Amino acid sequence: MTAILESLLAADPVPWARAQMAFTLAFHIILVPLGVSWTAMTLIANYIGLKRNDPDGLRLAQRWSKYMAVTFAVGAVTGTVLTFELGLLWPRFMGDWGEAFGVPFAFEGLFFFTEAIFIAIYIFGWRRLKPWTHFWTGVPIVLAGVFGAASVVAANAWMNTPTGFTLDEAGRVASVDPLEVIFNPSMPLQAAHMVVAAYLVGGFLVASPYAFRLLRGSRDRYHRLGFIIPFSVATIAAPIQMGVGDSLARWVYDNQPIKFAAIQLVPTTSGHVPETIFGQLNEDGTVVGGIPIPGLASWLSDPSTGSATVIQGLDTVSPEDRPTVRQVNIVHLCWDIMVGFGTLLFGLSIWYWGSWIFRKDIPRSRVFLSLAASSGLLSVVAMEAGWILSEVGRQPWIVHGLMRVEDAATGNTGVGITFVVILLLYFVLGITTILVLGSMSRRFRRQEGAGTGFEDDAVPYGPEVPPTAASPERRE
Repeated sequence: MTAILESLLAADPVPWARAQMAFTLAFHIILVPLGVSWTAMTLIANYIGLKRNDPDGLRLAQRWSKYMAVTFAVGAVTGTVLTFELGLLWPRFMGDWGEAFGVPFAFEGLFFFTEAIFIAIYIFGWRRLKPWTHFWTGVPIVLAGVFGAASVVAANAWMNTPTGFTLDEAGRVASVDPLEVIFNPSMPLQAAHMVVAAYLVGGFLVASPYAFRLLRGSRDRYHRLGFIIPFSVATIAAPIQMGVGDSLARWVYDNQPIKFAAIQLVPTTSGHVPETIFGQLNEDGTVVGGIPIPGLASWLSDPSTGSATVIQGLDTVSPEDRPTVRQVNIVHLCWDIMVGFGTLLFGLSIWYWGSWIFRKDIPRSRVFLSLAASSGLLSVVAMEAGWILSEVGRQPWIVHGLMRVEDAATGNTGVGITFVVILLLYFVLGITTILVLGSMSRRFRRQEGAGTGFEDDAVPYGPEVPPTAASPERRE
């Protein structure tokens, strides 16, 4: 044990800092879609319940708001950890560029607190506000979630296209234009890509357990509505995401050619570049394995010139200014996973809406419901792959063209120990979250079986108290 601790203390802190940041980001980003989109789906159920006097819609809305409170609380914890990690793991980056990089986070903090306040009002307002007044208290949560996510992505986009600052003679930030920092060149498409992904992933995640229940034979209105609302949101987002993703890929082709070369496995500048499905780059610069589709990468990059479109190669910059071969292969694999799973979910969306158009009902086949039940997991994997692609594709830069990763990290040893501690803590946090959500779900099912109807308690996981004259059922 002592030897292990000594080796961790003596290890280079840069790889450990990168691993810890990558792990905590990968964990936190699973909660982001729920924080951004779940309230919107809850309000849809709430609207149906009020407009149609539908008890199933109201029951869904109330239960979803309680799940939402739990995931929001966990997301707040993991987001706070990330905030501390920026200063602890990357002190040189924050010291040199914090004046610019921190601007979008200041706005994100305002949106976060707005979201937290109105989540509390919405949850505790179920039995304390008039129905439509209560409904409208949920709208600021939706807006704050969208703008908060856009603010965080603006900070990441700034790392890809740093603008909005001037440097003094010593090379330090002398002045900052907040609007230019936030609305940097890559921000609009990156923010749109993330916000749409939040609705896509959030919709599929929420719909998946209801698809599983439908697959098991629970065909009552409550489970159908619980599936239809989030799945419809996700399948509307899917084709939008295909368009936004295509536009973002072409933006990368035009503005970040080295990242694009890594995505498409292009070692040397050439035209008629194939779209290689899987495959990898060797140390000698050759591409091996995979399934090449001749000319498709060039054609997708710029359809106006078709397969003759020239794609800049990795060898046009020095080795220290481009991703390593290993990083290139990671980026390309993540591209394949993101596009592959995204296309599968897009096909599932077409199936779903085709059934609605021609049969006026959701598809009932076991194949469809099985795919729908797994869509939450597939969408999360696709999102994680897209995030890895974005971050690893920028290497070796933490601020593109201005600061390298190794120059930004802490020089303190012992980061390996903090990584192990964080790993264990997040494991406990993840298991606890799953157990709490599962316990809530079982409790709700027991209430259904007991016929208690609309839950009386206003807190996310409070005591079960049957409706009484002092705690009446909500009415129109």
